[in-house]
Amino acid sequence: MDQRRSDPPRRPRAARVVKAPDQRREEIVAAARLMFARQGVRATTFQHIADEAGVARSLVYHYAGSMDRLVDQVLDACVADFAAELRAWDAAREPGDIDGAVRSWLQLFRRNLPHTVDGAARTAHPLPRFDDAGLYVRYLDRSITALLDALEDTTIPAYAARHTIEITHVRETFALLLHGIIGLLRTNPALGDDVLADLVRQTLRLPPLPSRGPDRDLPTRDRDADR
Repeated sequence: MDQRRSDPPRRPRAARVVKAPDQRREEIVAAARLMFARQGVRATTFQHIADEAGVARSLVYHYAGSMDRLVDQVLDACVADFAAELRAWDAAREPGDIDGAVRSWLQLFRRNLPHTVDGAARTAHPLPRFDDAGLYVRYLDRSITALLDALEDTTIPAYAARHTIEITHVRETFALLLHGIIGLLRTNPALGDDVLADLVRQTLRLPPLPSRGPDRDLPTRDRDADR
């Protein structure tokens, strides 16, 4: 009896998924952003990104062109998320509650600001590990420009409709404030929001707190002891 060895059945080839170019580009940028957050920009290769996105490396080359260009696209995505959070903050803030707005803005700012070049931000969106000082500066410069644009579109005119703006060179003053807070938090990440809120109020000449006193930041037991 002739016994022939049968070949194992072939596995069906996975159907190729064709996606719109914009969708594929967004997926590749998202994969690059995640890898940059996990292991830093310098340690990430196109192959890492291709594996994360589930595509061929040649497709990453096709959409990115170069690693520098892909890094720029990731930075743009990070900045866009930062600005979107600011616009959401503006939409959610309570008109007239200046102190609450300042404090919630500071929390938003901290979430999107790595305190060191290679530090991770506490944000819902992955932020690259800035293992290159030049990348860190590019992210900050683009972020501040986007934040200033958003503030000029939303918060500043809304405030001007209810209060008198006591400063001149408004955009430049906000730019100075943002750069200053970044420098302070890099030097002293533990700096409290009470101090930062005071600096925001002083720089922008916002109305003082109604119950402000010299012992405002002392614990209750310390205030009672001083009476």
